[in-house]
Amino acid sequence: MVSYMLFTAHPLNFAERKALDEIEKIRDSIKYALSVPQRWLGLLRRNTFARCIRGSNSIEGYNVSAEDAIAAVEREEPLEAERETWAAVNGYRGAMTYVLQLAKDPHFSYNEGFLRSLHYMMLSYDLSKHPGCWRPGPIYVRDEPKNEIVYEGPDAETIPELVRALIRSLNREDGHHAMVRAAMGHLNLVMIHPFSDGNGRMARCLQTLILAREGILESQFCSIEEYLGRNTQEYYNVLAKVGQRKWSPSNDARSWIHFCLTAHYRQAATLLRRTKEIERIWNELEIEARKRGLPERTILALSDATIGLRIRNATYRSAAMITDTLASRDLRELVKHGLLVPDGEKRGRAYLGAKILKDIRERTREPKTPDPVLWADPYLPGLEP
Repeated sequence: MVSYMLFTAHPLNFAERKALDEIEKIRDSIKYALSVPQRWLGLLRRNTFARCIRGSNSIEGYNVSAEDAIAAVEREEPLEAERETWAAVNGYRGAMTYVLQLAKDPHFSYNEGFLRSLHYMMLSYDLSKHPGCWRPGPIYVRDEPKNEIVYEGPDAETIPELVRALIRSLNREDGHHAMVRAAMGHLNLVMIHPFSDGNGRMARCLQTLILAREGILESQFCSIEEYLGRNTQEYYNVLAKVGQRKWSPSNDARSWIHFCLTAHYRQAATLLRRTKEIERIWNELEIEARKRGLPERTILALSDATIGLRIRNATYRSAAMITDTLASRDLRELVKHGLLVPDGEKRGRAYLGAKILKDIRERTREPKTPDPVLWADPYLPGLEP
């Protein structure tokens, strides 16, 4: 007999409360850094959103370049992504854009139609995956390298009732911190596994929505999907540890909460570092642009090139909100002044940062060591689960 109860969060212990405090300190620093409007904030939002889309899709094997992820955000054509991958990335971009809009809606509430619609937006490119419909039969999660089944979802006939229980939990204030509520929403959806495909993407998207509705940071900066994409095996391992091969909502979810809070801490620290770096980059590029009599809008292209992105006419003109002709003229001027180097021909042409931009990048890097961006754990030593 299948239980209709859900995985639940335990009362937080001292280590977990301390971890939340450490995360809040970093998020307050980010909020302060973003409190004064700057032109570079638009690039930071766009690039953060692109990293989120790229990270979540990479977990499912849909890998795109940083430039193509940005093209998806800007609704432009890709440089190199294959057709199915591009369809998956575009579907996820559409779903995430919808989610970020809902984060601002005071009248929103979770319901079955919302979950089905979100799934359809993600997977409508492949009707064989039953987009918008509950899975019609059993489902198994397989570890391909090991060639073994690591999780079996609950029976298909139990899905409607389990989803109703999930919706009730999402609409109910349970007293837990938003990061904990979001983690549990993710865990329950991915363990219910209500769809034939796309359950991981749906769960990660749901987690981002719960966080974005918290309102502490702008919606684009709430997600941990980039971190999950960079730490996919650890992500799979902790889900397997909690899941224990089949639907068992009485299992202890403490290790999952630990993983998510650590992810929040490290992602927030990464975002704070990037915020400091892009401000320094922008300041240096303003000097270079004024020195050469270049329009301020060209800094949008130069800043992307400085962090190593290939610059395309389409993405530059979208960011600068200018015509194709003016964008082409600007890019030619940047080449003429020795700031960009052309790469490729005709429709495939892109532009790379010249040596002067690479030197600016090195000067403006925020130190990673001993700064706790990649290695730190917000938990006190010895108090981990």
